[in-house]
Amino acid sequence: MEQEQAEIFALKALAFLAQNEDKMNIFANLSGLGTGDILQRAGEPELLAGVVDFFLSDEELLADFCNANDIHPDTPARMRQALPGGDLPHWT
Repeated sequence: MEQEQAEIFALKALAFLAQNEDKMNIFANLSGLGTGDILQRAGEPELLAGVVDFFLSDEELLADFCNANDIHPDTPARMRQALPGGDLPHWT
């Protein structure tokens, strides 16, 4: 996947996340950023990579997002590979 497609995907995920205050607050706490800072930095590829990582770490959130957007459950992991740090080896 190209990085641009992955960034668009991650922006959609961030928009979905922003609709869930509890999950958005968890992401903000984990990232060390305020929700306003997250939204201001939404175009940064590194932040978008973190958004996709967050979805990949929360199976329920990931399933809800994929179901709501008719996305195959394997797509987020493929998109993550096109974002910064996505080319690192997976040890699991």
